[in-house]
Amino acid sequence: MRALMLGWEFPPHILGGLGTASYGLTKGMAKQEDMEILFVIPKPWGDEDQSFLKIIGCNNTPIVWRDVSWETAKERLEKYMNPEEYFWMRDNIYADFNYMTTNDLGCLEFSGRYPNNILEETNNYSIVTGVIARTYKYDIIHAHDWLTYSSGLHAKSVSGKPLVIHVHATEFDRSRGKPNPIVYGIEKNGMDHCDHIICVSNLTRKTVIENYNQPEWKVSTVHNAVEPLSPEIEAIERISGVKEKVITFLGRITMQKGPEFFVDAATQVLKRTKHIRFVMAGSGDMMNQMIRLVADRGIADRFHFTGFLRGEQVYEMLKSSDVYVMPSVSEPFGISPLEAMQCNVPSIISYQSGCAEILNNVIKTDYWDVDAMADAMYSICTYPGMAEFLKEEGKREVDNIVWEDAGKKVRAIYDSLV
Repeated sequence: MRALMLGWEFPPHILGGLGTASYGLTKGMAKQEDMEILFVIPKPWGDEDQSFLKIIGCNNTPIVWRDVSWETAKERLEKYMNPEEYFWMRDNIYADFNYMTTNDLGCLEFSGRYPNNILEETNNYSIVTGVIARTYKYDIIHAHDWLTYSSGLHAKSVSGKPLVIHVHATEFDRSRGKPNPIVYGIEKNGMDHCDHIICVSNLTRKTVIENYNQPEWKVSTVHNAVEPLSPEIEAIERISGVKEKVITFLGRITMQKGPEFFVDAATQVLKRTKHIRFVMAGSGDMMNQMIRLVADRGIADRFHFTGFLRGEQVYEMLKSSDVYVMPSVSEPFGISPLEAMQCNVPSIISYQSGCAEILNNVIKTDYWDVDAMADAMYSICTYPGMAEFLKEEGKREVDNIVWEDAGKKVRAIYDSLV
C-alpha cells in the first residue's frame, strides 16, 4: 500500500499541532511492513527525518519547463531529493503556467508557513500537486486539513484513486462558530467530494456531520496519540531557582484556545495565595490583548509571557511546570496535555477538547467555569497527594496511547476503500 499524503508542515519545522500529528501518524503507520508514504509539504528544509517516509517539496516541483542541466539540478536539489526526480516531474507538466512567477528551475516559491496570502499558497499547492500526482504511483490519497483538500481533489481527478481527508480542526473551531465563508466552502467541498473523512475526535466528527451535512457512514474518528520521549528529552531537567509553583498555558494565544479564561482563573488563584507563578507560553493574535488583561487585573508581577517555543524549549517549559492547563473553547483534539503528562505534569483540560474523550487521569472543567478551573489549580499546588496521583497515573495512562494503534485504524480505512 502506497499513500500520497498531502500536508503543510513536518518536524523539526513546525508551527502547531498539525506537524506533530503528521509526524506521529506517519511514523506509526510506517511500522506496517507493506506501507509506503509519499509526504508532500510546501517547503522542505532538508533536515527532516526521512527514514520512514519520502518527502516531496512543492517548491522543488517544476510547473514550467526550463532547460536545466543535470549538474545544476544536482547542486540545487540534492539536499532535498534525488535530482533525477526533478526531470521525471518536468516531463509531467500538464498545462502552460508561464504566466506565473517561477524561479530558474521553473518552480514556485512557498513560505513553508501560514502567510497572509495563505489562499494563494493553497491554490499554488494544488497546481503543483497536479504534477506530483501525474509523476508518482500510489494507491490512495490522504489530505491533512483544509489547506490541502483542494489539492487532494485535484490528485483524485488526475489518478482516479480514492481520497481520504483528515480533519484536524474545522473553521467552526478556529472562529468560535463564526466561520470564514471562503474557508468553510473549501472544507465543505473537500468533504462532499472525498471518499472518506477521518476526524481526530468524536467532538470533531459531530461538527462535521452537523455543520457540514455529511452522512454518518462517511465519517470516522481516529484519536491522536503521542510519540515516546527521546532520551535527549528525558534528560531535560527542571529549571532551577524557581521556588514557587508554576502553572503553564502552552499553545497559540488565539480565540480558540481560551487564554482569557486562564488569566481569569489565575486572578482568582492569586487572591488565595501569592506562592504561584503563571506562564503563558506561545504567540498569537491575542497576545497583546492578554498582556493588557494581565496588567489590568494587577497580576503582572506573577505572570510571564515567553513567546513562541519550539523543540526542546517546549519540554524545558513543561518539565519546569507543576500544573499544565488547556482551557480551549473548541479543541478538536489537543496533543499538548498528553505531552505534559509524559513529563509527569498534572493537567487540567476543558470538556470542550477531543482529548477529554480518551484521558481519565486529568482534571476536566468547562472552559467557561473559571471557578472550577481555579479550584483545580489551587488544589493541585496545595495538596501533594493529589499532585502525585495525577503525575503517576497520568504518565501510566499516556504511555499506552501510541501512534501505531492510530495508524492501524487509518490503514483499515484505506483497505476498505482500495
